[in-house]
Amino acid sequence: MSTDVRVRDDAARCYRVVSWLFARTEVADAVATRVRLNASPESVWDRLMFYEEVPGRPSLLLRALLPSPLRTHGDKTRIGTMVRCEYERGNLVKRIMMVDSPHSLRFDVVEQQLGIEDCIRTVGGSYEISRCGDGSDVVLTTKYHAFLRPRSLWRPIEAFVLTRLHGHILHGVGAALQRRSAANRVTPAETFEASCTSSGASECQLSRSRSHR
Repeated sequence: MSTDVRVRDDAARCYRVVSWLFARTEVADAVATRVRLNASPESVWDRLMFYEEVPGRPSLLLRALLPSPLRTHGDKTRIGTMVRCEYERGNLVKRIMMVDSPHSLRFDVVEQQLGIEDCIRTVGGSYEISRCGDGSDVVLTTKYHAFLRPRSLWRPIEAFVLTRLHGHILHGVGAALQRRSAANRVTPAETFEASCTSSGASECQLSRSRSHR
């Protein structure tokens, strides 16, 4: 049995125990993460991706606490589309609710079967893109129902994990923009790294490192 599988099995058992000990009536909550990208809203829009579409493995923290994403099926740029997101041990389905290219994409989660539903259930999310000088501000929001009490303890933990998940997604968008820059032979090349703080409305900065060729 691989290390990742053992970690996920341990996490699943932990979720069951935590749910039995701490789960109460659901509470609606949300976490938002803001990042600035050195690209136009149109370029960012063309490279928006869901968690399940980001190339490469998530961090050890995300692999330990969340199911591992595999792929999606469906067009996320069409209103009303059902996008099925597959995981190693489960799936969720997102219904696209609003598409306003290149500024806003919103979706509801209509089905979640990931084994963590007694602790947290995702209900929706959005990407908001606005022009800022020569670049773009991107706000990624996840809305969810939380079941764990006391909220003073669990809310910061949920925000920490979701902020890291957002950082993984936004870093993937930045990397896609970087690959486009390299493909177009833009000099100097730019790389992007997301630095996020954990809060209800997290602030991220993508630092750029230049390498002249």
